[in-house]
Amino acid sequence: MSLRPTLLQLKPRSDRPAPTLAAVAAPGLPLGGALVDSDDLLRGSREVLIRHGGEVYRLRHTRNDKLILTK
Repeated sequence: MSLRPTLLQLKPRSDRPAPTLAAVAAPGLPLGGALVDSDDLLRGSREVLIRHGGEVYRLRHTRNDKLILTK
């Protein structure tokens, strides 16, 4: 297992190709909301970097099986 974080870059909807992550429509979420499994985001890694609005966020899976998102 790699200890390096993975960079997940989300593109604007108009430029985004067909989704590659397993996402399903989730009742109760705002219109257009989706449910994505954390395993699909982390892809076997303990952290992933997410670029959003010119900022980079870190999503980390802890030893206590929690997720922490930091800027």
